[in-house]
Amino acid sequence: MESLSDFLLYVPIFSDLPKETIEKISQIGTRKKFVKDSVILMEDEQGGALFVIVSGKVKVTRTSSDGREVILTILSDSDFFGEMALLDGMTRSATVIATEDSEVFMIQRSEFLVLLKDHPEISIALLQELTKRLRAADMKIKSLSLKDAEGKVATVLLQLADDVGKIKQGVVEIEKLPLQQDLANMAATSRETISRTLHSFAKKGLVELEGSKLRILDYEKFKELYH
Repeated sequence: MESLSDFLLYVPIFSDLPKETIEKISQIGTRKKFVKDSVILMEDEQGGALFVIVSGKVKVTRTSSDGREVILTILSDSDFFGEMALLDGMTRSATVIATEDSEVFMIQRSEFLVLLKDHPEISIALLQELTKRLRAADMKIKSLSLKDAEGKVATVLLQLADDVGKIKQGVVEIEKLPLQQDLANMAATSRETISRTLHSFAKKGLVELEGSKLRILDYEKFKELYH
């Protein structure tokens, strides 16, 4: 089984650190398991830790003014969350829920701020990751405000492809597609629209559906059509 320090080498904000520093980081945090559907952190609660996903998947959500769940993103192995409240000391900006049994590695705020001070390269990597997320959020906002239903669903599939997909010879496979209601919450549309659009994509030969698995058969073409 892979050790925690070996695993942390694959986390974007830690990947450029020397092995001995990674070893120290693995000792200052704690591991915690969450069963499927359990809430890991709540929107508006005080934030005291950074979370790194060791295994499993989580959804990051907010509640709209009319009480609907809006899914901002899906995160999996090596992704992290909770950094905003950690940096500015304010309350959590979103709720995070385990979508399958998951294990996270938690670093308390005081320890993480010391890490940033001692290792500026973490700050640079963190800024790069936050910029990447901001660009993705901008793209999604543009999509949800300007595109039709098909474009919205395609944008969500492209986001999932980038976040959790595996590419091989131009084909991107999303091994566990979120439930259709979760996809609807991500695309700001209905579950029926998701079902109809996925089958339309399949009919056009753009995707293949196999149980909970989805393949984008020509990722570059799909991206060109719907970016």
